[in-house]
Amino acid sequence: MTDVYETELVVERRESAADGVLALTLRHPLGEPLPAWEPGAHVDVVLGPGLERQYSLCGDPSDRTGWRIAVLREPDGRGGSAHVHEQLRQGDKVRVRGPRNHFALKPAPRYRFIAGGIGITPILPMLAAAEAAGAEWSLLYGGRTRRSMAFTEELGRYGERVTVAPQDETGLLDLAPVLDGVPEDTLVYCCGPGPLLDAVQARCPAGLLHLERFTPKEQEAGEDTEFEVELARSGTTVTVPADVSVLDAVRAAGVEVLFSCTEGTCGTCETDVLDGTPDHRDSVLTEEEQAAGETMMICVSRCRGRRLVLDL
Repeated sequence: MTDVYETELVVERRESAADGVLALTLRHPLGEPLPAWEPGAHVDVVLGPGLERQYSLCGDPSDRTGWRIAVLREPDGRGGSAHVHEQLRQGDKVRVRGPRNHFALKPAPRYRFIAGGIGITPILPMLAAAEAAGAEWSLLYGGRTRRSMAFTEELGRYGERVTVAPQDETGLLDLAPVLDGVPEDTLVYCCGPGPLLDAVQARCPAGLLHLERFTPKEQEAGEDTEFEVELARSGTTVTVPADVSVLDAVRAAGVEVLFSCTEGTCGTCETDVLDGTPDHRDSVLTEEEQAAGETMMICVSRCRGRRLVLDL
């Protein structure tokens, strides 16, 4: 796996992006430029021991002096958003790792963007990139209420290409006008809550659709069996019991690997597969990438067979 940028950044600015949404700008304490990134990228933010979360970069990719993220306060969450909203103050330092991008904007003459709630964050820089490329595009943006929808003022500059549709005003998003009869030269990018992604996936041709999930998608229950994993670089072979993940088995053998969500959604633990067939259970790779079997998320995916060889 390639080296990943990791350092402490300073919270330079905290500002409300909407009701319950806090935007943070992170900068290097010595003013050093941050790594370049492209629309769709996210970073891992280490908020404390055992408290690490992934947030999409939603600022301007050409501005390497700072990274902007936005955090939705989730009262029933696992504590990350509450920590950001209640404890992380301007001037505080946080450890940040990345950026990574499993939701990259591919070149196309036309785009249709769909965002739900905080799912607007990775989409926002995509709009600017599509605009700069001279592509034809539109955005359908839904949320619970207009006041809860982040960055609507920024979106105002795009005029009628953006449709803001709060649920309390218009009901659930009407996907038919956006997705029915999508031309083959048009790419569809969607991010938001699971039910929205499922509805979009059911309606849009798979070859045109690009999704990013914040929570793991439902997987068909399969029988977990024991298998072996050969770690090519470490010269070690590890037995993975039926009730243990590849990640845990590898770490128990003393091999350090990067990981974060342990749910198959962030992509941090993506590992090259040198031999064998993975049983993919992640929510990151596309169907085509899973079929190729060149990489796998070792926190959730397993083996279709008795043996895997990984580049670890």
